[in-house]
Amino acid sequence: MSPALPPESLATTLWYAAPIVARVMEGQSLADGALERVPAARRPAVQDIVYGTLRRYGEGDALLAPLLRNPPYPVIRALMLCALHRLATWTDAPHTVVHQAVEAAGQLEEGRYKGLVNGVLRNYLRQQEALQQELADQPAARLWHPDWWLEKLQASHPEHWEALVAADNGPPPMGLRVNLRQGSAAAYLERLEAAGISGRLQGEAGILLHKPVPVSQLPDFASGAVSVQDLGAQRAAELLAPAPESRVLDACAAPGGKTAHLLERAELELTALDVDPLRCRQIEANLSRLGLAARVRCGDASRPQAWGKQPQSFDAILADVPCSASGVVRRHPDAKWLRQPQDILKFAYTQRRILERLWPALQPGGKLLYATCSVFPEENGEQVAKFLSRTPDARLQTEEQWLPGAEHDGFYYALLHKLA
Repeated sequence: MSPALPPESLATTLWYAAPIVARVMEGQSLADGALERVPAARRPAVQDIVYGTLRRYGEGDALLAPLLRNPPYPVIRALMLCALHRLATWTDAPHTVVHQAVEAAGQLEEGRYKGLVNGVLRNYLRQQEALQQELADQPAARLWHPDWWLEKLQASHPEHWEALVAADNGPPPMGLRVNLRQGSAAAYLERLEAAGISGRLQGEAGILLHKPVPVSQLPDFASGAVSVQDLGAQRAAELLAPAPESRVLDACAAPGGKTAHLLERAELELTALDVDPLRCRQIEANLSRLGLAARVRCGDASRPQAWGKQPQSFDAILADVPCSASGVVRRHPDAKWLRQPQDILKFAYTQRRILERLWPALQPGGKLLYATCSVFPEENGEQVAKFLSRTPDARLQTEEQWLPGAEHDGFYYALLHKLA
């Protein structure tokens, strides 16, 4: 269904964005595919508003509180949150934003809340300075993060927490990984520049674009010349670096970026494992585009008996375990509002199970790379230290904590060696 509004208008964009934001407010992840159901022509604009609204949800929530006597329907509240975000970014056209939000409201909930939306947003414009001043004593509103999240960042990264917050609140960088089977990164950068896309080389196969572009503009993307992958994520294949012809397991492999990178670097006998059948199909599709092959299995890495793992089956294992995603929250802005403090302990339990169950599958003399996209110690260094203390044949070779910044997202890596 489409609204009875001009297709290119802000009102149409708000009409599509509000229900998606409302679903997140009610506990649903953006990963449910709601954005994919938006018409392709409108999707970039809708995603921009959805992501921006969720990044600064703490601020919008605090601004609306004194303006509303009774909470309206979730979709109407979400519409106002989207409008507040747009007011913050379109400062030269506030009345246009209000008008377009009211038009969108006319197509939601039978139009019963047009007056409410108009009144609340105009009250906000009249009281904007005073309302913003009241946020000074509300860290979640001022810094766009839940209080518990801010406390964890301050405790675990006392020297860097403010920089981490700033990184979370901004748009992510766009990194590319050149398929080295088809050409060098330097040669592909020349092709980008010829197409009017600027960037710089990073690492053995990486390019950091100066400005994000649609993948449709990347030369020969469809034929597998390049993939979109954060520069920090590319570090996984470089650290594990399995020898050619090795037997390798990529556990928790979806959507297949690290799987593909391993195969682009060397001929391997690689098994890609993931628990979700739909995401396993994503792995297969990504490998097909790149002209690569692996054995894709659907199964739970913490339950090896369910997918037929044998003891000492692999020379190298990549354990890219489920985690809080606290290092990539700017790409998943819903996560910081959906996560709860107890979720970190749940992830840590799952991570421990996966590590313990995968270790017997590693050959003596082999190596396992434990990886997360988290910045929380419970999922990273503390997890690995506990594993080493109870695993006599495990040794730590390399440990790296990448914090999100202008060039890459946040990742943790620990390369473990199994004594022969």
